[in-house]
Amino acid sequence: NKIMNKYLKEFLHRGLIFGGFGPLVAGIVFLIIGLTNKEVMVLPYDMFMAILSTYILAFLVSGASVFYQIEKFGFAKSSLLHFIVLYAAYTFCYLVNDWISFALTDYLIFTGIFIAGYLVIWLIVLLSIKATEKKLNKKINN
Repeated sequence: NKIMNKYLKEFLHRGLIFGGFGPLVAGIVFLIIGLTNKEVMVLPYDMFMAILSTYILAFLVSGASVFYQIEKFGFAKSSLLHFIVLYAAYTFCYLVNDWISFALTDYLIFTGIFIAGYLVIWLIVLLSIKATEKKLNKKINN
């Protein structure tokens, strides 16, 4: 489908543009940890996994914003797909790097925090869009 190829290309384009921010953030975190805790040592495998997984994370997170541009999806479907991609990407990254364990309680706590955080951010964005829409409609009507 020509339209879906357009969105796939946009997904990949956004991912390629912003994917590099993941390893940059990981590097800053490692720098801060190193500056505040002189006894910490990061093994080469751990560093590699952090770089690779945060690149994939940033790639997917930035690419997933394209779902909101696919008009035939609607807002609910776009939000659900966006949530699924972000949840899967963050879960993968956190588990691969042992930032959370495979223990069920840790996983459930992570999931709860992720859902709560996503909903708060989603609500803030939604309210901002509604406020902007209201202002624009008011300008158009005047």
